[in-house]
Amino acid sequence: MTDFQNLSVNELQTVIENAEKALKNKLVNHRKEIITQIKELAASIDVTVEIIENDKKSPRKDVKVPAKYRHPNDPSKIWTGRGMMPKWLRTLIEEGHDSSEFKI
Repeated sequence: MTDFQNLSVNELQTVIENAEKALKNKLVNHRKEIITQIKELAASIDVTVEIIENDKKSPRKDVKVPAKYRHPNDPSKIWTGRGMMPKWLRTLIEEGHDSSEFKI
């Protein structure tokens, strides 16, 4: 077994990527074997089975909303315009600023 403490960051990242690929392949193959077994069992009692595979991910989960507002003094503070207004923007508006001043 490999001593992971002695590996560089790049080597560890490669090990992780290879392990993830191997795991994914094993899971896919295991799933195919199970589906084959189910179909064989169903056929043995003269039943047909239709297995519908839904591998599609919801398109919204991976969509990142771009920022619409940025703090004038701290560019790391941003807001997409969704959800609750952040304290920094609320404070600036209470001080008399207009939210349009901070649009990106």
